[in-house]
Amino acid sequence: MDRILREERKYILGLCKKIKKAGCTVVLIQKSILRDAYNDLSLHFLAKMGIMVITDIERNDIDFISRSLNCMPVAHVDSFTADKLGSAELCNEVTMPGGTQRVVKVTGVANPGRTCTILVRGTNKLTLDEADRSIHDALCVVRSLVKKRFLISGGGVAETELALKLSKWAKEQTGMKAYCVRAYAEALEIVPFTLAENAGLNPINIVTELRKQHAEGNTDAGINVRRNCITNMSEENVIQPLLVNTSAITLATECVCMILKIDDVVPVR
Repeated sequence: MDRILREERKYILGLCKKIKKAGCTVVLIQKSILRDAYNDLSLHFLAKMGIMVITDIERNDIDFISRSLNCMPVAHVDSFTADKLGSAELCNEVTMPGGTQRVVKVTGVANPGRTCTILVRGTNKLTLDEADRSIHDALCVVRSLVKKRFLISGGGVAETELALKLSKWAKEQTGMKAYCVRAYAEALEIVPFTLAENAGLNPINIVTELRKQHAEGNTDAGINVRRNCITNMSEENVIQPLLVNTSAITLATECVCMILKIDDVVPVR
């Protein structure tokens, strides 16, 4: 038994020496679900060598950390070389103001990637999840604006105007095409209808008034949830990226076309 422990100690010490030889001073270890990625003996050896160890890194964070610190993930110590390491002036553990939580802060990165870290704090997990969802939605809006740099009025303006134009065009068509275009126009009015309903307004009255104003030529008329009425969205500065609307309409149309191609459904139990 003593021989096994000595061999284990010798093997772990050899791994730690390889890490030290590569010139590494901070090691980030990914969380493993199959086995322990480290043990107390390895942490002891690394601490004596002056190497800081950060454990339980989530798998989803590996790519972000690699791009931020300009380093490469290493699967085994045998491939642990100096060219795969990143460089930073300081890496330390700090206590967050107003609390007892401690986080690892890396500053002075030599060649930082085009990444950004947002630290979210809350009283409970529900608050954190809601904040995370809001940040994700905001980032998606910025992404949409970067991909297609066009802005349109919000508040259901685009859907109402498009529904009005399609309704007029449907009257010029005949047969099945006219019916499909009319149904498509009615489906687009679901967006302002839902917006008014979520704002606590009377959706039937609001959509009817919105349709009337667009028919009179007020193309920027939209639902103002703050004043509970129909106002000019451009004057209210309520805008949104064009890509949000085009993507939603395109995906919804593709989904309907896919469903219409289904001839029969085979139940499986």
